Amino acid sequence: MDLLLKAPIYRDYAALLSRHDLSPERPAPTRDRGESMRRAIDLLWGGVGSLGISWIGFYVLEGDSMVLVCREPKPACSPIGLHGMCGRGVREAHPLIIADVRTLGENYVACDPRDQSELVIPLLDDAGRCDAVLDADSYEVGAFDEHDAFGMSKVLVSLGLASPHLLTRMPLRL
Repeated sequence: MDLLLKAPIYRDYAALLSRHDLSPERPAPTRDRGESMRRAIDLLWGGVGSLGISWIGFYVLEGDSMVLVCREPKPACSPIGLHGMCGRGVREAHPLIIADVRTLGENYVACDPRDQSELVIPLLDDAGRCDAVLDADSYEVGAFDEHDAFGMSKVLVSLGLASPHLLTRMPLRL
């Protein structure tokens, strides 16, 4: 039997950017990456977190694992191995949309067993390298789509956390 996915909730990233006078065409200078990550989490959680998102945070590559640096609203696994979707996001440097995490088997790091879908956005530098990801989870299957990948990417670029090249990367659906 085919899994029926309902349409994702519409999250208005354009309004979020406008409300905070942010634009990917005018990225903010990043003086302190940690503070910029915290601001991104605050903006996203405050702006769209109540719309079907159960958790959002940043993982940074440290050696052969990923370390959680900031998140909302609850703690999560840290460090995590590179075998999961955050590790794959770093390696492939493409946004990843996972409609149903149960299909991933060993390739899924389950911090909250209630999570059903995931979105991973790599933080790319100008050379296309990635050393961190934004990770978002939902308790609903099929909660994220290309609109979310592009919208969250715009927030990251606007805050100077990722190169505008990120906006040209098509998300991979898994």
